[in-house]
Amino acid sequence: MKKSIISSLLLTIVCLNAIAWGQKGHDATAYIAEQHLTPTTKAAVESLLDGKSIVYWANWLDNASHTPDYAYTKTWHYKNVDEGVRYEEAPANPSGDAVTAIKSRIEILSDPDASLADRQLALKILVHVTGDLHMPLHMGHATDLGGNRIKVKFFNRDNNLHSVWDSSIPEAAHKWSYTEWQHQVDRLNPAQEAEVISGTVDDWAKETIGIANDVYTYFQPGINVSYNEVARWTPVVEQQFLRGGLRLAHLLNTIFDPDYGK
Repeated sequence: MKKSIISSLLLTIVCLNAIAWGQKGHDATAYIAEQHLTPTTKAAVESLLDGKSIVYWANWLDNASHTPDYAYTKTWHYKNVDEGVRYEEAPANPSGDAVTAIKSRIEILSDPDASLADRQLALKILVHVTGDLHMPLHMGHATDLGGNRIKVKFFNRDNNLHSVWDSSIPEAAHKWSYTEWQHQVDRLNPAQEAEVISGTVDDWAKETIGIANDVYTYFQPGINVSYNEVARWTPVVEQQFLRGGLRLAHLLNTIFDPDYGK
C-alpha cells in the first residue's frame, strides 16, 4: 500500500511538472485575450462555451490530457526543438505538437461544416495551447524533456528548470490575481499591439524557441535561482503572458469576426 501511495505521488509530481505557466499564467493569458475580443467575437465565443468565459476553460486541457478521452492531446502542449537543430528541420512528433494543434484547431473553428461539439473542443484547446506556445520551456529540448531533467534549486530547495519557469518565477515575480496581471502588463499602444500580433504561428514558435535558448544558457544545471534571477527574468514572463493573450485574441477575432482588421 505504501509503495502504491508513493508511486501515485510521484506520478502526480511528474504530471504537475508538465504543466505550462501554472494556473495563474493560463488564466492571465486568457483574460488578456478576452479584453481584446471584438463584440462579435466575444458573442460567438460565449455562445460556443454556453456563456462561460475563455478564462473558465483556460486550464482545462492540463487536466483533460491525463484522462483516457483526451490522452491523445498530451503532446500538444509543447514542441521540442533540440539544440543546434533548425526549426524547419526539427523531427515532427507523429502525435502532434503545440504548433500543429493550434493550426488544426483554427481549421476546425473556421469550418462552417464542423460540428458544434468539435468547435467547442477546438476552442478550449486553442485557448490553452496558445498560452503553452509562449512558455519557453514548452518550446525546449526533447533531450531534457523541456527542462524537467535539469536539476536546479529555487531559493535553496530542490527543483527542476521546467517547474521553476512554469510557476515558481511567475508567482515570485508578482502576487497578482489574473485580472491584476492584465491590468498591469496590458498597456501597449495600438502600434505596439500590431507589432506583437504580426507574423504567423510558426514565427511565434520560433520567437519562443529563441527565448528558450537564452533560458538554457543562463540557467545552468545546479543553479540556485534566487532574487537576482527572479528580477532578471520577470520582464520576460510579463512579455510572454502579454504576447500569448494578444495573439490568442488576434486568432479568435480573425476566426469569428469578418470585419476584424478592416
